[in-house]
Amino acid sequence: MVNEHENSTAEVYGQLESIRQSIDNIDAALIHMLAERFKFTQTVGRLKADHGLPPADLEREQRQITRLRGLAEESHLDPAFAEKFLNFIVAEVIHHHERIAAKDA
Repeated sequence: MVNEHENSTAEVYGQLESIRQSIDNIDAALIHMLAERFKFTQTVGRLKADHGLPPADLEREQRQITRLRGLAEESHLDPAFAEKFLNFIVAEVIHHHERIAAKDA
């Protein structure tokens, strides 16, 4: 006969597996969403390069930071983390825009 502790441990592992599957699904969705986002930012980079605009738009970046910090607060996510995450993405986008502009130079 299985004792209560062993049964409880099995239930915990079952719960962990279920929760981890949800996390894995969210991770996959994040990757797909980032890929879609980068498709759009590549188009933005092409437009900027074609019209001689700078790769970075500091006003837009600040508006995005403010907006996403607010969304983070509403979602009970650390706004500083959300800002760091956005800054990481924006830095990569600017890098892509610079590469696009360099190809046209």
